Amino acid sequence: MDEIATTAGVATGTLYRHFPTKQDLIESIVADLAEGIDRSLNSPLARAEDGTSSAIDEVIALLHHVMIDMRQERLLRFAVAGVADDSLREIQARGRAAVEQLVAAAHRNDSLYPDVTADDVVLLLSTASVAIAD
Repeated sequence: MDEIATTAGVATGTLYRHFPTKQDLIESIVADLAEGIDRSLNSPLARAEDGTSSAIDEVIALLHHVMIDMRQERLLRFAVAGVADDSLREIQARGRAAVEQLVAAAHRNDSLYPDVTADDVVLLLSTASVAIAD
């Protein structure tokens, strides 16, 4: 906590006033992560559904965003694994549901091969960024 406070440029007491325990701090970080992931998934889905973008373009943009832009968030998820597992499982479930909807939209307009599944996209999202981050 001392190192985090120093890095954040606040006194340790200030950090403890906002986050009485390390678990409180971790849960807050995971909640922020969940909000960012929700925005990353809901925006592409909304654009695909309202026709401002094609579903396949949104799937590709999502892959790029997660693999390139969100590398630090991915590392954060690894860092809190084992400490905030319930919250991480909830994030994964919401993310998976959004990916399933995007893939279904891409299938409906024949822009994605029918044999490409949400499982395939989730696998890419969950493994490719590890290789890129290393």
